[in-house]
Amino acid sequence: MTRRRFVQSVAVASAGTLAAPLIHADVPRMKITRVRVFAPPRPNPLFNQADLVVAVDTDGGITGIGEGGSKEMLEQCAGRLIGKDPHYIERLWQDMSRAFFYPPGREKEHALGALDLALWDLKGKVHGLPVHALLGGTVRNYCECYNTGGNIPGIEPGMGIKERARLTIQAGYRAFRMGAADSPANTTYNTRERLNQLYDDCVAAREGVGRNGDWCVDFHQRFELHEAVRGCSLIESLAPFFVEDPVRTEAFSEDLPLLRRMAKVPIAAGEEWGNRWDFNKLVENHDIDFVRVTLPNVGGITEMMKIAAICETHFVGIVPHFTGPIATAALVHSLSTFPGQLLMEYNFQGRTFAYLPVCLDFKDGKLYPNDRPGLGVEVDFKPLKQIAEITQPVTDRAQTYFRPDGSITNW
Repeated sequence: MTRRRFVQSVAVASAGTLAAPLIHADVPRMKITRVRVFAPPRPNPLFNQADLVVAVDTDGGITGIGEGGSKEMLEQCAGRLIGKDPHYIERLWQDMSRAFFYPPGREKEHALGALDLALWDLKGKVHGLPVHALLGGTVRNYCECYNTGGNIPGIEPGMGIKERARLTIQAGYRAFRMGAADSPANTTYNTRERLNQLYDDCVAAREGVGRNGDWCVDFHQRFELHEAVRGCSLIESLAPFFVEDPVRTEAFSEDLPLLRRMAKVPIAAGEEWGNRWDFNKLVENHDIDFVRVTLPNVGGITEMMKIAAICETHFVGIVPHFTGPIATAALVHSLSTFPGQLLMEYNFQGRTFAYLPVCLDFKDGKLYPNDRPGLGVEVDFKPLKQIAEITQPVTDRAQTYFRPDGSITNW
């Protein structure tokens, strides 16, 4: 069905919803009729990088695609979408977030975000525009990346840090990234001994990228505050692009301001964060230099744009944590419109996905925005396994309250 024929054929308003403001005459009314959830052939076992594929279907024959969440959380959130008009994304986000007694935790925020991605994809397809155009347009020619786990040509198992760093920059990436004196999983990690190794490893990284190259190191939240202070001091003269997650997430609000006063290296934090209230004060007080918020973890594009505004206000950069391929495409659309400093973690070089014949535009260490409608992603559902289908509204123990002007207020 062509867009013109689709526009001509759909003229019904959404029933059972609060009266909505008029939308542009050539944008059709429609209802969400079904939400389907699919598991890829080898789903990511790490929940915060969940790569379940979400499809939001409408009575207009247009489907939006998202990614993330767990089956249980997706079922509950998706039940709030059935019968609603998908054009009003902010209203739907507020309802999914606030219709239940407890505020959403990180797991539910992840599922909510997956559905939000699908709503933005759907909206772009209806308008025949890429999502970045709906958000005001890109401000950069490409998104610079650093590599985590991608297959860079020339890098072999067991190769030293210096050579890996050199080949990473040679492949076009903005920065080389490494862990803080990594050791094999499920073995002893002696933090004092590892800090001694850290300096030597960082010297090798600096030599590999060259005097004017960039490198960064992930402390993986493995150090106590006093150890993080020592680690940052050890490598200060080597000028890292940033030190990532130097202390435990649970201690960020208390320890990062203390670390900021004692350390003279840029700090990035937050790959486990959810919404903007997690880190607002740290950004306002310049206790971090980069937030590591990502999609769909923060609640989708709707929430990400608010986070971007906070960061822009305080001149704090965004370094989103790696995520699934569809969510990575959504990051390019949303954060290519962010005028502040941006560096994207990327781990898909040399990897393909049978269910995604069209997805990311990556070349020479950079991700490029594209002009395909929506998120610019095409899904082949045949390799996927459907694990859920939601067709009925969820109303059990859910209730929404409105202010006199019709906006949603708290449960």
